Amino acid sequence: MALSRRDLLKISAILAATSSFGSESSKKDVDIKKSISSYRVQNAPLPKPKGPRVVVVGGGWSGLAVAKYLKKFSPKTDVVLIEKRSVFVSCPLSNLWLVDLIDLQFLTHDYLQAAQNNEYIYFNATVYDIDRVSKKVYTNEGIVSYDYLVLAPGIDYDYEEWTNGNMELETKLKSLYPAGFIPGSEHFTLKRKIEEFEEGNFVLTVPGGNYRCLPAPYERASLIAWYMKKEGIKGKVVLIDENPDITIKKDGFNSAFNELYKDYIEYLPGSKITDIDLDKKRVVTDMGDEIDFSDASFYPRIRGAKLLEIVGVAKDSAFNKKEADIDPFTYQSKADPYIYCTGDVRPMGFSKSGNTANSEGHLVAKIIASVIEGKEFKWDSPITVCYSAVSGDPIRAISVNAKYAYDKKKKVFTFKDASTMENWKGKQGIMSGKGLLEWAKGMYRDMFM
Repeated sequence: MALSRRDLLKISAILAATSSFGSESSKKDVDIKKSISSYRVQNAPLPKPKGPRVVVVGGGWSGLAVAKYLKKFSPKTDVVLIEKRSVFVSCPLSNLWLVDLIDLQFLTHDYLQAAQNNEYIYFNATVYDIDRVSKKVYTNEGIVSYDYLVLAPGIDYDYEEWTNGNMELETKLKSLYPAGFIPGSEHFTLKRKIEEFEEGNFVLTVPGGNYRCLPAPYERASLIAWYMKKEGIKGKVVLIDENPDITIKKDGFNSAFNELYKDYIEYLPGSKITDIDLDKKRVVTDMGDEIDFSDASFYPRIRGAKLLEIVGVAKDSAFNKKEADIDPFTYQSKADPYIYCTGDVRPMGFSKSGNTANSEGHLVAKIIASVIEGKEFKWDSPITVCYSAVSGDPIRAISVNAKYAYDKKKKVFTFKDASTMENWKGKQGIMSGKGLLEWAKGMYRDMFM
């Protein structure tokens, strides 16, 4: 486990206090202190910047767009993308991979290629602290200095309502029944669960609040039901939804549930889980339902990534669970004018989807480039384009397309020019399924080519 900078300071203090014991132990202490001192001052193995340096933390859909387009809008700017993963795996479209409708290669992409194609630096490292005064990012591979910093670290899960601080239960939920909305091992575990499922109830949940990818839990329920039906599995998906109704593309998902998967999906809207007994494999809801399950994937509420709290740029309210405290038009931190926050950590009520985050990345790149180049910039709306598959072979899909406008009286953003296509039947649904794949290819080209 990497030591934090504060841990290192504490260790240094302890070593200093114990340095008077015995000559042999003192020599060892001195050696250790030298090692720690060397670690503390070590700069990351990066070339010296030839212009103002912008460090982007987080190589998701927004961070990748910021890195690419900032370099295009301001070629003199030195851009470093810090990402802890060595390979990009897409969360959008992962539901199709879970049931073998696409292969893993379609979802995986190369950070090095993206950086090479777009003339920025990809630095594979984990950020554990940031010193805003000295403008330094502390990583497990050394220190990276910046002139401007972009934080795009994504989400963390918030299990508190289910576990009430019970860390043993939270650990079991994370490891045995992962949510599958942060790319990586969670998706592999979930895919294995689906492939090995034989009979009974497969519980999925839909959290409250502005969670990551609003339609994804309904899409996932549809595709797992499609897989069960195709494979002749004697089971069903029990979808426990904390919200009073399907949150988006309601008509499309409702008709798919009723017409395609009547015997394979049991939908429970307006139901909050009040108890989870993993030994008995049983959940209880506030509606009085007791549901036994053979397997499950529990998607809890979400919050902004913990890095925001470490840096001191998070806020907590009834509507924003430790998301970034920023100007909603400039994405600039209210606590630090040299820090910008984008993607799923922003507090505005935009959809937390890949397309939205990517379009915000374009905007944030334009904003920072304008600041560096001394130019004016004009706010533009993020764009939400979201396809959801409801069946496979052939893939049939529904979609939504929307922008956002600011309501000055209510001081909130609302949908603008929103439209949906919720007819998955016939040629229209098949065409939309093809559109889903073409949309993804276009987004990957935008981020990696």
